[in-house]
Amino acid sequence: MTTPLLILIAGPYRSGTGDDPALMEQNLRRLEESAWPIFRAGHLPMIGEWVALPVLSSAGADGPLSPLAESVMYPTAERLLQHCDAVLRLEGESTGADQDVAIAQERGLPVYHRVEDIPGFVADPQG
Repeated sequence: MTTPLLILIAGPYRSGTGDDPALMEQNLRRLEESAWPIFRAGHLPMIGEWVALPVLSSAGADGPLSPLAESVMYPTAERLLQHCDAVLRLEGESTGADQDVAIAQERGLPVYHRVEDIPGFVADPQG
């Protein structure tokens, strides 16, 4: 492999949280846990919320529960997927992540369901 892939990490963020901000933060941390293994494999990890949340903030919204969020969160992922080379779909019910997978499949992009399946994956020497 010579060119790093831009890999969108897709999984639950708001789904299943009952809109509890602490649970959404916990879901974001879970998404972020895949970032290091993807980077260690030689690729660039991306999470839609890393882009969407600052966009919401700069628009004056008070977070992902704002009425503006619907017009930012999913469209951000859709726009990101125009630049991504693959998707890592983590377990868990998520309409947004399912949409990400559908878009990736329409574009012919690989969809991985385990970080271990990503090309170049290297097991963490620290366990």
